[in-house]
Amino acid sequence: MIKFPKDFIWGSATSSYQIEGAAREGGRAWSIWDAHAHTPGRTHKDETGDIGCDHYHRYKEDVKLMADLGLKAYRFSISWSRIQPDGQGEVNREGIEFYSNLIDELLTHNIKPWITLYHWDLPLALQTEKDGWLNPEIADFFEKYAGICFKHFGDRVKNWITLNEPWVVAILGHGEGIFAPGRKSKSEPYQVAHQLLRAHGKAVSLYRQKYNPLQNGKIGITNNCDWREPLTNSEVDRDAAKRSLEFFIGWFADPIYFGDYPEVMKERVGDRLPRFTDEDKAMIKGSSDFFGLNHYTGLYASDVDENSDVQNEVYGNGGLFEDQYVQLTADPDWKMTTMNWAIIPWGCRKLLEWISNRYNNPPIFITENGCALDDQLIDGSVNDTVRKEYVEEYLKACHQAIQNGVNLKGYFVWSFMDNFEWALGYSKRFGIHYVDYETLERTPKNSALWYKETIKNNGF
Repeated sequence: MIKFPKDFIWGSATSSYQIEGAAREGGRAWSIWDAHAHTPGRTHKDETGDIGCDHYHRYKEDVKLMADLGLKAYRFSISWSRIQPDGQGEVNREGIEFYSNLIDELLTHNIKPWITLYHWDLPLALQTEKDGWLNPEIADFFEKYAGICFKHFGDRVKNWITLNEPWVVAILGHGEGIFAPGRKSKSEPYQVAHQLLRAHGKAVSLYRQKYNPLQNGKIGITNNCDWREPLTNSEVDRDAAKRSLEFFIGWFADPIYFGDYPEVMKERVGDRLPRFTDEDKAMIKGSSDFFGLNHYTGLYASDVDENSDVQNEVYGNGGLFEDQYVQLTADPDWKMTTMNWAIIPWGCRKLLEWISNRYNNPPIFITENGCALDDQLIDGSVNDTVRKEYVEEYLKACHQAIQNGVNLKGYFVWSFMDNFEWALGYSKRFGIHYVDYETLERTPKNSALWYKETIKNNGF
């Protein structure tokens, strides 16, 4: 068994709309995901997160399962519309009470809460009344909401994540339209990303100036990225792989670490790419105490002539193809999850090293990693050997990255339990706990038992 550093953080993760349920209880108002899921044809079998995993009512049971698993940290997101139903005005005291009770329950079991302020469930009123993330005012609304959370929870919460995967909000929500709010555009993703970064910057600035002097915590952002391996060793394919990474993670990380968007984006996107003011740059640069990374998979990248009629067969994984001209392909010999995501742990190591080299070796936390499989409950158990091997091999890749000098500080497996998988509804299972969607009973899979042994064997 490989050994990780003594201060390494072992956790698991979820998000509010995917597990909480109680969509109309406790003063919560609809989010854009409630509206999206209730629009026929937008999710698998028109399934919704109305009930989810019923975590709202069963959080004590769930925390007990976490403790039994040996988790030392639990990353969860707050439903903005449960805290501030319209995203703008009065605070919902029942929402404050729910999350306060959850935090206390975690601490009672010696589990550190890691809070994500935004995991895609924007209050619906902000979308319908204010144009959501397209409106520059959204950064001010988010700052106010973040302040409410810092005020009520920051005495006990020492680890904050402002945004989860802003790339998904921009590309899948406003480029391809398959996620809420379901918009399709070639220009909106860049506008949305810009306001997301401004919102992140404002929230971090507020935390550092007003709350952190007394609360003494850490705050950052979580970005997602797949590895891009050059299809060949040619210069054009190496450039294509680099370009794809810069359009993917550099889009959001470069402003935070360097103060502006990657040069290749400025050149190729042109006037559709917004410009930061000097005030924005000063606010955003340096606005993350750690590098949060969600990573699952990777693909080969090759250059495409801009005059050709080739289309990217995996469009969604690369952003806006017309701006990058990068072809993404998979090796037919690679093993795949049920999401058709390649299982290539060496890509995880290479991405960690790429991030470390580009951004001056920041502390990195893998805030999500896992795989979707067609799990079956047989005789009261789930023998998910592939997921066990997946986690084992990715952790080996993480360990190798640490040995190579990467400052990797923690790993959160996605997900703690099977849940509502966005547009795919309940058809895909990512959890290390099996959820029977009829009874909502939870059953540890053998990957969960293996993860428990990993934590134990590393001396935690």
